[in-house]
Amino acid sequence: MSKFYVVATPIGNMGDITLRAIETLKSVDLILCEDTRETKKILNKYGINKETMSYHAQSKLSKVDKILELLEAGKSLALVSDAGTPTISDPGAMLVSKIKEHFSHGVNVQVIPIPGASAVIAALSASGLPTHEFTFLGFLPHKKGRETLFKEIAQSERTMVFYESPHRILKTLESLVKFCPDKKVCIARELTKIYEEFKTGSPAEILEYLNKNTEKQRGEFTVIVA
Repeated sequence: MSKFYVVATPIGNMGDITLRAIETLKSVDLILCEDTRETKKILNKYGINKETMSYHAQSKLSKVDKILELLEAGKSLALVSDAGTPTISDPGAMLVSKIKEHFSHGVNVQVIPIPGASAVIAALSASGLPTHEFTFLGFLPHKKGRETLFKEIAQSERTMVFYESPHRILKTLESLVKFCPDKKVCIARELTKIYEEFKTGSPAEILEYLNKNTEKQRGEFTVIVA
C-alpha cells in the first residue's frame, strides 16, 4: 500500500515540528515542497537526507500526473508547505483531492495526516477571545466579494479568524472600523518567532496602534474578530 503523508512543519520557531513529523520525513521516498529551499532548512536542521520535488500553486498538471505515477508504483510521499499545516489555505488541498479521486477504485493509497503547527489554532489558543465556535476564512479576497465578507463578519455571532499580509493589514483594519467598530479584535503577529506579539482592542484601537508603531506592521498576521 502506498502512503501519502500530509506533514505539518514549523510556522516560525524551528522547534515547532513534532517527533512524528521528523520520523515520517526520514521514512518516505520523496518530499513534496512548496519551496524546496525553505524545506531544506528544516531537513538540514534535523539531519533528513531525502529527495525533494516542488509542488505549489503554479505547478502544472503534469506534476500531479507524476505524483500519481509514483504512488501507483508503491512509493511513499510526504507533502509539506513552507510553514504550518499543508492544505489549509494552501494549494495542497487540490492535490489531496486529486489523489483521493484517482485512487477511489483499484490501487490502495492511504492519505495520512501528521498534525502539528497551525497559525489559526495557535492564535486562537492565546487570544483570550471566545474559541468554542469559530469560522476560519483563510486569506480574504483582494477585491471581489471583500465588502460582502466584512458585512458577514460584522453580522456573525461566531468568532471569525483570517490571515492577512503586512501590505494589507491597515486596509483590513480600516474596513473593520467601518463595518464592525464595536467588535473586539485580536491580531497575532509573527507567531512562534522572536517578535511574536498579540494585541487586543477595538478595530480603531488596533489601527491606531499600528499607525503609531510602523515597525509592528511587519510580519504575517492572524486576525481574530470576536
